[in-house]
Amino acid sequence: MKPEAMNDLLVVWTCTEKETVENMVFLYTLNSKLRNWWGSVTLLIWGASARLASEDTPIQEQLALMSEAGVRVIACKKCAENLGVAEKLESLGIEVFYTGEFLTDWIKSGKTVLTF
Repeated sequence: MKPEAMNDLLVVWTCTEKETVENMVFLYTLNSKLRNWWGSVTLLIWGASARLASEDTPIQEQLALMSEAGVRVIACKKCAENLGVAEKLESLGIEVFYTGEFLTDWIKSGKTVLTF
């Protein structure tokens, strides 16, 4: 693995408990980018978190803040389709695509994955 690849972080967000999301998942993800703990930071909205992201205004505001700070915010299209929220997530500026191969490639590359 190339040394620069060791500086990439993927945060896989699946939980829906707001206190955990706001005080752990989002806090670490945003600070990772703002404080340059990692070169690139990607947040993957996966599973039930897609519904929370599509319905909760404060969560949406936090996602926008992360995006503005340089965090790449993406969502699993299959999960979003299953939950009926794909279009809503796209309207929020979230990159929505089938992420199975993306996640598999990331893991196989040896890059860092943090799951909540």
